[in-house]
Amino acid sequence: MRNFLVLLVLLMLMSCKNDRQTNDTDFESNIPSTKYVFERLDEAKLFAGSLIRVDSFPSKYITPRPVDIWLPKDYSRDKKYSVLYMHDGQMLFDSKTTWNKQEWKVDEWATQLMDEGKTNDFIVVAIHNIPQIRWQDLFPQKAFELLDKSIQQNLLDEAINANIDSKFNGDNYLRFIVEELRPQIDFAYSVYTDKENTFVMGSSMGGLMSMYAISEYPKIFGGAACVSTHWVGAAPREDNPLPDGIFKYMEANLPKAGEHKLYFDYGNKTLDQHYPQYAPSVDEILKAKGYTDKDSKNRFFEGTDHSENSWNKRLDQPLIFLLGS
Repeated sequence: MRNFLVLLVLLMLMSCKNDRQTNDTDFESNIPSTKYVFERLDEAKLFAGSLIRVDSFPSKYITPRPVDIWLPKDYSRDKKYSVLYMHDGQMLFDSKTTWNKQEWKVDEWATQLMDEGKTNDFIVVAIHNIPQIRWQDLFPQKAFELLDKSIQQNLLDEAINANIDSKFNGDNYLRFIVEELRPQIDFAYSVYTDKENTFVMGSSMGGLMSMYAISEYPKIFGGAACVSTHWVGAAPREDNPLPDGIFKYMEANLPKAGEHKLYFDYGNKTLDQHYPQYAPSVDEILKAKGYTDKDSKNRFFEGTDHSENSWNKRLDQPLIFLLGS
């Protein structure tokens, strides 16, 4: 069965080569020559749809890792789909396989919202994290570079003394998505390739990275959802300099209003208790960039904590905001 599915996908790749939609980015012809093995995960416990995996997606920028593609029920090459890129991909679909037995319930919400006509049809590209280097991959490294040099050095010295790898890799993580992963998705699946139909979402550090993605590549991503965004940047601490660097970066680089959608949210329990203090700064930056309630949100969810069980209860909100029909 699996060999048949691999063959089927390879045939799909060949058949869709000539009907790819033209993309006006610099990456339109950057189709990797590597042969990818797409396998359907029949053992995945899904509400609906199917899950396809490249077990170790090769990259010259980051450590290879699994990438999952969720296809809605009745996926058809006869129509086009929007694409939602999500971080921490192993936490999204099947709680039986996650470390904390929780999940985002992406397939449940996506299926319901598409069935109800509340969102456009879309697929999800789920990039797995590697726990040991998750922070290095997801921290917006140019934000660190905006801190005073003395502060940078103090933080790096602390990391070295604590035997923590301080090598930032956020820029390479984005290059992986934009230059290696996205062209292959555009090539293999029946998707729109314009920014109006390309979105990115994550929580905690993945929220920071989603903000970073739309800021670094505003011509690629038309919207970003940043759930329980980890404004503290690392472990919470007094006199934390990292939020200052993050907000300086946003002030300088967040795309101006008019062609993008930005969604932020936060709770006030467990790790989320550290986030409400930063909400006014986020609101001020959004206002300065020209955003209104029509194209931005910074929502507070009282009593919610920092967990997949909290995020899956409100996942419909960012999905409708980004992909609303």
